[in-house]
Amino acid sequence: MLPGVALTAVIAAAAIGVGTVTPAVVSAVLVALLIGLVIANVRPVPGVLMPGIDVAAKRILRVGVALLGARLTLGDVAAIGGPSLAVVVATMTTAFITVAVVGRLAGISPNLGILLGTGTAVCGNSAIVAASPIIEAEDRQVSYAVATITIFGTIALVLFPLIGRAVDMPDEVFGVWAGLAINDTSQVVAAGAAYSERALEHATVVKLVRNALMGPILIGLTLWMGRRRRTAEPTDGSGRGSAGDTDTTQADHSSTTLTAARLLQTIRAAVPGFVVAFMVLAVVRTTGVISDEVANVVGTVSAVAITVAIAGVGLKTRVAELTTVGVRPVVVGLAAAAALAIVALPLSYLVVG
Repeated sequence: MLPGVALTAVIAAAAIGVGTVTPAVVSAVLVALLIGLVIANVRPVPGVLMPGIDVAAKRILRVGVALLGARLTLGDVAAIGGPSLAVVVATMTTAFITVAVVGRLAGISPNLGILLGTGTAVCGNSAIVAASPIIEAEDRQVSYAVATITIFGTIALVLFPLIGRAVDMPDEVFGVWAGLAINDTSQVVAAGAAYSERALEHATVVKLVRNALMGPILIGLTLWMGRRRRTAEPTDGSGRGSAGDTDTTQADHSSTTLTAARLLQTIRAAVPGFVVAFMVLAVVRTTGVISDEVANVVGTVSAVAITVAIAGVGLKTRVAELTTVGVRPVVVGLAAAAALAIVALPLSYLVVG
């Protein structure tokens, strides 16, 4: 893992250095992303580097997000997350409805529609990966959904800060907007960090509210698939006879057992560990054990970890691979991303008050 992590660290150090001499709109996080993208798309990244890059893009990102909890008290979290809950539900509903309507018009498969809707509404690629075994999606459908979410999430994390600066959007409003409308956690964190520390805090809390709702959605998908599977079970058509009754009973039992097993697995995966760590640190911060000075140091470590992680995200993004998605998923993804951004913007002002 060390070679890949070292590369992301070097990119992050260079990006932080550049970020100190550039305007606020060109942040260290944005520079790290762009450097990673250039390196990854000029020539293939050697395979020996990929394990470390994966660690940076996933694990180090989660560490950075978790450490943000040390900067916020439970009161801060409640003040941001509480008012945003209803708005999160509204924007998630918008995403699902948009994908359902446009997906039907575009003629994409129901499974791909579910993956795109879940990825757009909840937490990007993590939600897609979590939902795919529940609905028994094909590998190709998962790849299309991940690529589509990556395309528009990457565009958003670059475009949102530019729009925010252009209209002089308050830090808190921008953070809520990014948390509501950008797909993947890494993209939300990158956009918030690119804007300001205050925007990053708001974006992270709102995004964690969305992430927390992944549990109920995945559980609902599991129950729905179990019901659909039982409905689709073949019967002998007679409705009579002990043998037929026995077969039906065994099929129902097997389907129920499978649903229960998947439901338990879904519940275990519904609450990411970094969300728990974030809340634990917020509790410790609330008790006063973490002083202001320590919180500032932890905040700096968090910012560095996030920059390292976003360098990894850039190194993992191959534009050539994204162009293989096809027109129809991209049309659906564009419609969902645009609807989410438009609906979330006025709601963000409402949340901040």
